[in-house]
Amino acid sequence: MQLGMIGLGKMGANMVRRLLRAKHELFVYDRSAEAVATLEKEGAVGAASLKELVGKMASPCAIWIMVPAGAPTEETVTALAEIMPEGSTIIDGGNSYFKDDVRRSHLLAAKKISYVDVGTSGGVWGIDRGYCLMIGGNDEPVKTLDPIFASLAPGVGDIPKTPGYNDQKSTAEKGYLHCGPPGAGHFVKMVHNGIEYGLMQAYAEGFDIMRGAMSPDLSGDLQYNVPLSEVAELWRRGSVVGSWLLDLTSMALAEDSNLSNYTGFVHDSGEGRWTIQAALEEAVPAEVLTAALYTRFRSRQQHTFAEKMLSAMRQKFGGHIEQKPS
Repeated sequence: MQLGMIGLGKMGANMVRRLLRAKHELFVYDRSAEAVATLEKEGAVGAASLKELVGKMASPCAIWIMVPAGAPTEETVTALAEIMPEGSTIIDGGNSYFKDDVRRSHLLAAKKISYVDVGTSGGVWGIDRGYCLMIGGNDEPVKTLDPIFASLAPGVGDIPKTPGYNDQKSTAEKGYLHCGPPGAGHFVKMVHNGIEYGLMQAYAEGFDIMRGAMSPDLSGDLQYNVPLSEVAELWRRGSVVGSWLLDLTSMALAEDSNLSNYTGFVHDSGEGRWTIQAALEEAVPAEVLTAALYTRFRSRQQHTFAEKMLSAMRQKFGGHIEQKPS
């Protein structure tokens, strides 16, 4: 299947590579000519502008946007809407605000262009592990794009089937799901990232407590020099708190148990804030997720070991580079 890809950063480029492996035909554009040239050598068809990208593809076309949320995505959607033929589809795979998706879908519908929002989780590991896809949009364009989603997603793999789960019509077991109409995909991804904040915070605080067991304020027989990297490895094997985040924690601690390469400055990319906003609008208590978000705010002022742990996990799963305080 043909697909255009705009934005060849960490995730966009690797998504192109995964789709090329699955024998799809990829057309790519990025402001960096070097990024385009790199993927041309790997089998993609490059373009030097949005107009050239659309012109090289069969009509109608489907183009996936992987650029930062906010103004860059808005500008790209607006520009594409003026040059894509009727019947085409724009896919936003970034971390856009779900209410923006609803607005964009209405604007594009007037031009007879479909809009599909895809919450994409997988980070820098997705090229091999696959990407968990949370999809929003109308039925017809989502169904048409199914070969793309199936190729990007992890597939059933060797994960044991959930006892009692037997929905033969759902693609959830394959790692992608049509969650509802426009905006639903990014809404689910937003909540996913809010939960991620809480999980990461729980691990970070727990390891910080174990590290603090050597405090001189404790009596001698209550001081423990807990081997953190070994505990992380231990918990990966049979523990009820095992997870991919714990796998990445173990990796970071194995490299440096003091996390000396991390300052503890923890960025938040927006979804955590939007999750709390949605909770307020729905009058749903979200104490843990709210506290985790506030901890990230505080991390930019002083840095504890727990915050270094959060920063290390973000770097491991998504390749996020620490931002230095201004």
